[in-house]
Amino acid sequence: MAQTTPRPAATSSGASASSGASASSGSSGSSASSASDLPGAGGAQVKSAVRTVELLEYFANRPGMHSLAEVQEAVGYPKSSLYMLLRTLVELGWVETEATGTRYGIGVRALLVGTSYIDGDEVVAAAKATLDRLADETTETIHLARLDGADVIYLATRQSQHYLRPFTRVGRRLPAHSTSLGKALLATRTDDEVRALLPQRLEPLTEHSHTDLDALLADLHEIRERGYSIDAEENTVGLRCFGIAIPYRTPARDAVSCSVPVARLTPGREQLIRDALFSARERLTLATRHL
Repeated sequence: MAQTTPRPAATSSGASASSGASASSGSSGSSASSASDLPGAGGAQVKSAVRTVELLEYFANRPGMHSLAEVQEAVGYPKSSLYMLLRTLVELGWVETEATGTRYGIGVRALLVGTSYIDGDEVVAAAKATLDRLADETTETIHLARLDGADVIYLATRQSQHYLRPFTRVGRRLPAHSTSLGKALLATRTDDEVRALLPQRLEPLTEHSHTDLDALLADLHEIRERGYSIDAEENTVGLRCFGIAIPYRTPARDAVSCSVPVARLTPGREQLIRDALFSARERLTLATRHL
């Protein structure tokens, strides 16, 4: 069982969602930005701060516990410096260690900061009523997500009335090119902007996922034409998703989606979902006009 060293209480600020995000489910193809990839990297940086963030991102993107040797191989820090940094993070609650004290994982403090980010986000608050209504109108699973580099991070979910997932996607990240949410957001950018965000070779999540950037760009062109995106089992086999961007800023950074099992999707039901998403976009545009 994971345990943390007793420590005095500390206040946590609303940092980035990815700090509090637990590792993504099925996102091995995800290309989350590291601290060294952030804007301003290469300028005046505090090495210990950069290393701390990189360590937290390492654990956030790799669930479970890891040995010192595993972590050291991945991040490349001197072993003695890494050990001291890990012990400090354990004492502060950002990293946990198991009973032997030799394996490490993400700590509960990261969850608190991630929750603080979502609780304080103005778009999440403004979208609440619309997400509730969209879930009632479609009876299907509804997601709100934000583009973060080449990925989307899930900010809010309304579960389907037909079944319940064994886990929530809130706080998790998935590759933008394999989700209706991500493709809706990528479509609000130019082809050159998309090329700058994504690699030429895309990692698939299913056999239906895009693997070629040019094919994805052709898909994005169709999305711009019809006004909404389709994930045709590209993220989860057996699930079809429809997404639409919220245009409160340009290019858009947030989107809403509706996910439906293929077995339950008829032409009439698909039309109902599309109409509900367009209506939701109108309401969300009004709700977020002040942001």
